[in-house]
Amino acid sequence: MPSSTPDAPLRLGISACLLGEPVRYDGGHKRDRLLSDQLGRWVEWVPVCPELEAGLGVPRPPMQLVGQGQSIRLLERESGRDHTRTLQRFSTRRVRELLALELAGYVFKRDSPSCGIRRVPVFGARARPRREGRGIFAAALCDALPDLPVEDEGRLQDPRLRENFIERSFAFARLRELFRGRWTVRQVAAFHEAHELQLIAHSPGVYRALQRQLAAFAKTPRGEFRARYRAEFMAALAKPASRARTTSALRRAARHFERQLPSRARRELAASIDAYSGGEIALRVPLARIRRHARQLSVKPLEGQTFLEARLDEHLGGKRV
Repeated sequence: MPSSTPDAPLRLGISACLLGEPVRYDGGHKRDRLLSDQLGRWVEWVPVCPELEAGLGVPRPPMQLVGQGQSIRLLERESGRDHTRTLQRFSTRRVRELLALELAGYVFKRDSPSCGIRRVPVFGARARPRREGRGIFAAALCDALPDLPVEDEGRLQDPRLRENFIERSFAFARLRELFRGRWTVRQVAAFHEAHELQLIAHSPGVYRALQRQLAAFAKTPRGEFRARYRAEFMAALAKPASRARTTSALRRAARHFERQLPSRARRELAASIDAYSGGEIALRVPLARIRRHARQLSVKPLEGQTFLEARLDEHLGGKRV
């Protein structure tokens, strides 16, 4: 399965209004064509509108998060009617259903009192709201699946964050398959090896920490090992790969075969990696060279390396959508 572009579509949850469904409080939508039209070609969306599905109807009074002592409530903006328990009960049930669907990630509507995942306005006695809340449904899902890749549509306008989200979603799906059934430490070691370059591009320190976890497998309860490995693996990928670390991963890949190349091809490969390092060309250029040489030379250590698999922008004609 590719690291950041599907052969079979990823199954991702999404706030229904972002796909153009008229489910907002005023009967409108917030269709995001990047998600509905472009990414929609590569993923299977599972749309959810918590407020509508909880029975609050369309249209409905606008709502907001309000701080009351140590708790945060979901109240109608004008009347102050409290819908917190309604949304909490719905969220418990809907999250259980979504767990059964085995989502690989979720895109939330930013600033929504039900779906926002960060910096949602929380109103109180002060004139200005505090941007420190989470939507009620979003909080329930993230608490149930703390390692699930999540983003909001605003951050996904950034190509680097978008690529990282898709990359993490594929990795999450692969992790789920790894730990399905009666897995073995040998299978985890093979998984770890296949992600070596990808992890190095994100966090070499976590790559080494995960190696130490593998070495200590015999001394660790299986459930604890699985939870720790998954959490640290996903935390590593949540750090967007830097240009410097990605360059290091490219050079590490090239070392497996560069001495087998004719001098001209070796110079061209080195020049393309240097050009990427300097910000002159896109990552896909040196990646394509490495893939081609590794395939032609049958370089066994690079077979199955997720770092070398196609990225989202390559499948969209080389353009950043």
